[in-house]
Amino acid sequence: EIVLPVQVNGKKRGDLTIARDADQGAVEKAVLALDFVQKALEGKAPRKVIIVPQRIVNVVA
Repeated sequence: EIVLPVQVNGKKRGDLTIARDADQGAVEKAVLALDFVQKALEGKAPRKVIIVPQRIVNVVA
């Protein structure tokens, strides 16, 4: 397992613990399902999800 910091619009909102070998699609689904990400998006659809493998995830709304 690996802990990835999650940013929404450039601000760190929390962390995601996921399997080290998870593919980018699985990471994106897991991030968008997190409560703090949904709260930070304020109902907006994410424009882009940037994933740096085994480093960080950034959601841009």
